[in-house]
Amino acid sequence: MSYFVHKDSIVRQIWGTSDTILLVFAGASAEFALNKAVDWLYFTGKLPKDPLGRLFSTVNYARAIVFSKNESALKAIDTINNIHGAVEKSRGKKIPDWAYKDVLFMLIDYSVRSYELLQRPLTEDEKQEVLDVFNRVGQRMGIKNLPLTYSKFQISRNKHLEENLDNGKLTKDLYKQYRKHLGFFRYHLLLESQILLLSDSVRQMLKLRKISLLTPMISVYKIFRSIKLDWMIKEILLPPAYKQDIKRMNIT
Repeated sequence: MSYFVHKDSIVRQIWGTSDTILLVFAGASAEFALNKAVDWLYFTGKLPKDPLGRLFSTVNYARAIVFSKNESALKAIDTINNIHGAVEKSRGKKIPDWAYKDVLFMLIDYSVRSYELLQRPLTEDEKQEVLDVFNRVGQRMGIKNLPLTYSKFQISRNKHLEENLDNGKLTKDLYKQYRKHLGFFRYHLLLESQILLLSDSVRQMLKLRKISLLTPMISVYKIFRSIKLDWMIKEILLPPAYKQDIKRMNIT
């Protein structure tokens, strides 16, 4: 039986290590807070009650799809659709199509940004492969008019960032929840990680500095990782409740 993503794909390399997935998490946590459709995540009450769990759930669904056989991946995507459908029925209105696209676009963009920050620049073919994989997810979800080339994706992505983000009341509340659930030190670590990763427009919207305090630490972390001592850093920095989940992310 074939896999949804072939075993030699760059997408598996990106989503097979906790390092890159945690950076995807950092980027997603910023954009979930800024997205004009964040009220949908507040509707069920799950996001403000457990923001880390809700974000990890989104990331874990994406990761499960990447490493599943084709039939299982399609079932997982259908499950996501069913969950969204139930929320729509409960609220009596439809989640806007652009909101689905925003989540898909952020997974594509932060997959590329995270890998390039910690590993190496991706080739144009590799970036296209990332786009193709997530486009297949989007097509199964019924999302229309997805960009078919990476260059067109970048144009659509920038347009969505301009039109669909806003630093509003729920943004501020969600960041309060991040701080509450992470604690002072890990919350500021999240902010510094976001500065490393976010586009200029998103970073400015959140009023974050241009240069991260973590910038000089990237080279140090790579050295620790090369001698397989990166677990020591993660042991200190990561929330205890999620350490086992994060360890299971390391597949490649």
